[in-house]
Amino acid sequence: MASSDRKICSLCYDDDGSSTEAVTWCTQCEVFLCTDCGKHHKKLKTSEDHKTMSTKDYHKLPKSMQEISSNCKDHKKKFEIYCSFHACPCCVTCITDKHQKCQEMKPLSDILKQVKSSASVQLFKKDLKDVMENFEEIIKYLNSRMKTSNIQKQKASEQIRSMRKSIDDFLNKLEQEILDDLESKQSQLKSKMNTLLQQLKTQANQISQLQSEFSQMTQYATELQMYVGLKEIEKTTSQAAQYIEPLKSGGQLDENNLEVTISSELKSILKDVKSFGVINLNTSPFPLQVNSGSKDQAQNLVQAIPDIDQIKPSMLRKLTIPEYMKSINIFACRILPDGKYSILDSSLDKSHLLLFRNDGMFLREVVAFTGSSFDTCFVRTNTVAVILGSERQTVLVDVDKNEIIKKMDICKSGSVVSDGQMLVFASMEYNSTTVNLNNEKNDKKGFRSKVLANHVALFKGNIYSTLTAENIVRCFKSTGELLWSITHHSIVSPRGLALDKNGFVYIVSRGNNGISV
Repeated sequence: MASSDRKICSLCYDDDGSSTEAVTWCTQCEVFLCTDCGKHHKKLKTSEDHKTMSTKDYHKLPKSMQEISSNCKDHKKKFEIYCSFHACPCCVTCITDKHQKCQEMKPLSDILKQVKSSASVQLFKKDLKDVMENFEEIIKYLNSRMKTSNIQKQKASEQIRSMRKSIDDFLNKLEQEILDDLESKQSQLKSKMNTLLQQLKTQANQISQLQSEFSQMTQYATELQMYVGLKEIEKTTSQAAQYIEPLKSGGQLDENNLEVTISSELKSILKDVKSFGVINLNTSPFPLQVNSGSKDQAQNLVQAIPDIDQIKPSMLRKLTIPEYMKSINIFACRILPDGKYSILDSSLDKSHLLLFRNDGMFLREVVAFTGSSFDTCFVRTNTVAVILGSERQTVLVDVDKNEIIKKMDICKSGSVVSDGQMLVFASMEYNSTTVNLNNEKNDKKGFRSKVLANHVALFKGNIYSTLTAENIVRCFKSTGELLWSITHHSIVSPRGLALDKNGFVYIVSRGNNGISV
């Protein structure tokens, strides 16, 4: 054993500093004992039945477990009582100090004697395993998403570079086209001017030669030669003047200036284009299904029905309805055993059975129906029942396979409930109808009970019902025998009702927009 784990006997510790190493730990006295003190501890009447463990095993306990004491920290007295409401052990002083109004008080020994063998221990073990698997699955998923994100980044970069190259290639093409056009037009203009220039130079040379000849003529020619020569000069000069005039009037001497006009669409790029693009993060729901585990496992260690005043409702979850479904008419909402939500959306000409995840996000449309639907309920495994008004039928739907698996010629405008063995349809006209799901001969029409009801619920084989007009809630045996009925000032135009695991009846009153329990 490491020196840091060495424990000293709590009973024979000397003030002079000498000590004896402990070998056992008394779980009830909460003291460390050496070999000799352990023997004396076993011989004492008050401690002979105390359980002990080796210090080696003690050190295997988590640090948090080592710090748990059987004595109350506030009053320094031994825990003897368990408060079911607060789910905590108490000493005798705690009861008068903090738990005077708590009614569910039990001996702590009764609670602890079967803790290790209770079903909750196995459930906790399973929950820990499920939670660990959830973390491992999510970590695996996130690592996969990291790789996917890197691939997406690479693809996006390639797209950006490809677009840039396409733009560059396109602009280079446009640039080359306009440069070629510039070269062509300038070459044509230059060619025309060169041709005209050559013609003008030829004419100018002729005039220059005439000027030279005219100077010589005036000095040395005879009068006859002068006369004839002047006629030739006049003719040539006239021809040259006639050549120049058409050039001016014909526009051949007009200025031709090369100018470029940049495309307005191309200019708009600099003005209108503010970015190369946009990087979006498109979010989609978490695709994996995780084990939700058991809720409030600690409460299962002590089974107790709470007082009605101890039930404190709180917001659990909101369903997120997609934008394109904002106009849906919700006729029924049912929570399935796996935590998913089944929603019945119904209107006059069509209806849909919708499925939402246990975190409230929309999953998919299960089945679409022609015409209106009245109600839905969970039956068993992956099956739900839906009352179809237009078809005058009730169908069983497999929500995993998204298909109708059975049809029954029963249609009631009230509610339908099931306990997995039977379907019960509420009715105010011909009494309620019960269908035995395990009897193939009886699943077409069912049999009518003596229960008149607008809405019904099932709990432990009994049928609970509401009568809206009479403001009454009643309870019947499955055979139709009335067990009890109740009216109350808080129950006004009662509609739907449901029961929790303790048997409390929750009644929705339309008349006062309230819920009575």
